[in-house]
Amino acid sequence: MYQTIVVSDLHLADAEPLDPDRPLWKLFKRRELFFDQEFIRCVEHIEDQYDGNTELILNGDIFDFDCITQLPEEPPAEIDWLARLRGLGTEEWMSVFKMSCILEDHAAWFAWLGEFVGRGNKLVFVIGNHDLELSWPSVQKSIRASMGMAEEPADGDGLVFCSWFYVSEGDTYISHGHQYDPYCVVRDPVHPFIQIHGRPQIRLPFGEMAERYMLNGMGYFNPHATSNFIMDLKDYVTFFFKYMVRSQPLLVWTWFWGALTTLFLTLTHFVRPIVRDPLEVETRTREVADDANVSPEVVRQLHAVSTPSACVNPLRIVRELWLDRALLFLGMLYLGFQFFAAANLVAPISAWWALVPVLLLSPLFFSYSYSVTSTVFNVSLLTVQQARLIAKITGCRRIVLGHSHQPEVRQVGETTYLNSGFWSPAYAEPECINRLGQPTFVWIRGEPDGGRRSAELLGWPPGAREPQRLAS
Repeated sequence: MYQTIVVSDLHLADAEPLDPDRPLWKLFKRRELFFDQEFIRCVEHIEDQYDGNTELILNGDIFDFDCITQLPEEPPAEIDWLARLRGLGTEEWMSVFKMSCILEDHAAWFAWLGEFVGRGNKLVFVIGNHDLELSWPSVQKSIRASMGMAEEPADGDGLVFCSWFYVSEGDTYISHGHQYDPYCVVRDPVHPFIQIHGRPQIRLPFGEMAERYMLNGMGYFNPHATSNFIMDLKDYVTFFFKYMVRSQPLLVWTWFWGALTTLFLTLTHFVRPIVRDPLEVETRTREVADDANVSPEVVRQLHAVSTPSACVNPLRIVRELWLDRALLFLGMLYLGFQFFAAANLVAPISAWWALVPVLLLSPLFFSYSYSVTSTVFNVSLLTVQQARLIAKITGCRRIVLGHSHQPEVRQVGETTYLNSGFWSPAYAEPECINRLGQPTFVWIRGEPDGGRRSAELLGWPPGAREPQRLAS
């Protein structure tokens, strides 16, 4: 029986070069904040505690394809204006290029993974919402090659890629968790491809569109810390004047066109039909089932447990993007102009009178603005009903998720729920001084007498020599 280590949300990406004119721009992506060696020391310490092989579950968002904006010097196809501004899309060659950027900047980490598997251990990649591009077989081949393994998988070679979940030793259901988040749920994780202009692409949910087309253009906001980019109006204004007024004075325009782009692409991607070969549907389902240690029936049933996408109610997306408030404000300006134009027909007046309707309507505008709150991560990632269904379908009484960056252990109905937390560089401010939380992971191991396995949540503070027990 394996001991199992579950980690999630590393968000490994390329190293951001220093911009002398904007030294705080995407500081969280700088090489000096890489934690590769800390991760290696942590896993090796846990590996040494067990007289047997170790199963390392990299449970989603291990890579962050969404924040990579590098472009190839000699692209195999034309790159459009949007990709030049915000990064490549999700066509296969684009995903392979982005993966190569990650491989180059984290070469030692991938080499160590190869050594880990070479010691007889097992490595499982569970795909999350930020690394959906792992779904391309060529991306998986590049990872295998970087680890010193054959590009084509073989039975029992110790490396597995799972579409969205994995069952460990028959007692633990492990999934990244985005399938239970309406803003990040993938419409069909078994067949995540759509076709645009005749070319296959990965279908991206709202959360990934927002990072690509909004946050990539606002590099002072840290996407790994929700509190760093989801604020109220007062905090946004304060943040702007503290960090952006000189280096990014047109932030409002950057946000506005990025939000419109996000809304348009999110909804158009959502309604596009799935790309799949009807003759290969069952074959693909069996492949997903084999990788996850379950039957094809379980795959179909778990797919049905996923949360409905927020895209079925576009108003939710509009509110999260603040476009409702933007359109209300533009409406107020329009009324002001109409008031001025009508009054000016009667008698010439100053253009400043156009502000009268705006000022009169401002209390209603601000009252509405403060009444709308973000619902991202404001509800439980796992409901009692979902936990009950997952346990009934899989036979597992333990569920491990990630995604929310909130490490925790609690009972959800009759099921023990653990969230493995995160490792990504989340800081409270653009200067990256005060780290939010600490790296955490879930450790599952059997008793010395070979009895049932137990699980606990552990922390690995930076510079630690041994883990810190948080809960079990």
